Amino acid sequence: MVVTAPGSRAVAGRPVRPALIDCDHHNELDSDADLYPYLSARWLAHAKSHGLRGAAGGMYPRFMPHREDARPPSGRKSGTDARHTVRHFIEPQNVAYAVLIPLNPSASQLNLDFGSALATAVNDWQVAEWLDVDSRFRASITVAFEDPVGAVAEIEHRARDKRFVQVQFSGRPQEPMGRRKYWPIYEACARHGLHVFSHAFGSYGQPITGTGWPSYYVEEHVGPAQAVQAQVTSLVFEGVFDRFPIKFVSVENGFAWLPSLCWRMDSAYRLLKSEVPHLKHEPSEYVRGHVYASTQPMEEPNRPRYFHKMIEQFGDLFDHIMFASDYPHWDYDDPDQALPVNLPHAIQQKIYFDNAARLYNLA
Repeated sequence: MVVTAPGSRAVAGRPVRPALIDCDHHNELDSDADLYPYLSARWLAHAKSHGLRGAAGGMYPRFMPHREDARPPSGRKSGTDARHTVRHFIEPQNVAYAVLIPLNPSASQLNLDFGSALATAVNDWQVAEWLDVDSRFRASITVAFEDPVGAVAEIEHRARDKRFVQVQFSGRPQEPMGRRKYWPIYEACARHGLHVFSHAFGSYGQPITGTGWPSYYVEEHVGPAQAVQAQVTSLVFEGVFDRFPIKFVSVENGFAWLPSLCWRMDSAYRLLKSEVPHLKHEPSEYVRGHVYASTQPMEEPNRPRYFHKMIEQFGDLFDHIMFASDYPHWDYDDPDQALPVNLPHAIQQKIYFDNAARLYNLA
């Protein structure tokens, strides 16, 4: 199969927008049994006998039902069949590449050995049932990130396959992401030219806000922006970006918080820089050099000019934003309706294609 470069192309006899790169495309498990063929005899017996036991009883929050129109003819859950995904989304939407993000149970396991085994199984499943099916798929390396030794071993194993482009964290690991516990993972990523990304949600036993557990799902749906700001702050002030030449990608956390977070960090740094003498630059400089964010969910102010003002406050923000559909989830963004304002073609090209092509070396 040949992927066309950005530019008009006809699909099913009709013209479409220029090609895009989807940076948040979910490949789903129909059930945990999908991983059974990729588990060793020991861990298969463990899974069947004891089940998957994550912190706080498993993943929280429970995900809302996926789009029914994305369900394959087999009746399996939406997003579980690569070939159907190609027919239903990749081809009609002129997707040049889709970066796969599996939301799976490996990272939440209290049994770290089992978590690492599940991570390997998920990655084997991605290769066999997604990457080998269509060359437009790229994948995220699933690791049990609370076990850095096991995570590094999995990164070393996958790094030879250049279809894996980044290493996956949840939105709320057990410690802030800048902590030295995770540094071996970043060192391995830097060694192999891989990026690190954090996807919204996941709690693993800890409250999902800075003040405890909320009452409603709608509060949880708003909450990821809080968590990712804490992660960026930690990565900056712990000196991760000085030590490791990696990029951090925030997925499904929005991005309107970036300007105000940079202001606050810079202000605090000017008053308290003696506490962090290892930093060589102001915090905002690290953010501009190392942090990327996805469009989904897209900030949509009431008046278009407010959107432009927010962008102006950050400076070169359009060089850091990449399109994300969140397919096939219920709050998916249609590529044709994802941007809330009319933007010049050159900026749309950056968001839909160029920024991700540069970051993931897909051009």
